Amino acid sequence: MTTTLTAPSRRRRAGRGSAADPWREFGMLVVFVGIAFAVAALGTITTITSVDGWYAHSPHVPWTPPNWTFGVVWTVLYAMIGVSGWLVWRQRRSRIVGPALAAYVLQLVLNSLWAPVFFGGFAFLGLSALWIGLAIILLLDLAVTATIAGFWPLSRPAALLLVPYLGWILFASTLNWGDAALYTIL
Repeated sequence: MTTTLTAPSRRRRAGRGSAADPWREFGMLVVFVGIAFAVAALGTITTITSVDGWYAHSPHVPWTPPNWTFGVVWTVLYAMIGVSGWLVWRQRRSRIVGPALAAYVLQLVLNSLWAPVFFGGFAFLGLSALWIGLAIILLLDLAVTATIAGFWPLSRPAALLLVPYLGWILFASTLNWGDAALYTIL
């Protein structure tokens, strides 16, 4: 009986990224977090001028938190969004990564559209901007739910990192709906 010795399989780590290149892993983490914060920056640019303008003088539902809360919460959430996408990217050799990352990109696009429409669009569209914003955030709710479902079989930590984000945007959906409804009736 003969025993054949073989070199360690390169496929053993398939789907986990390249352990031999930690700089690439770190670089991609920076890219994913950077993209998430670029979305945040776009929202901030369009929000900052409105918070003390029309938004400050509009009616709000009683459960609206103080304005400073949004910056704190979103900063943490965008970091979690970036790390979540990176964790799934590390599974890039799996055939189901493509659809999961497509849902991830879709939710980023919808996220990047909401603030410019809701806050920035009010100057041009008035009340319609609030209702269009509501449609966008409801689509965002669905896209984040789909992203969590797509991430779950690839990386449970990645999926779980998005759960607080989903909770926050569901809450934000009620704020958007409340503002649009109150502005309509008053």
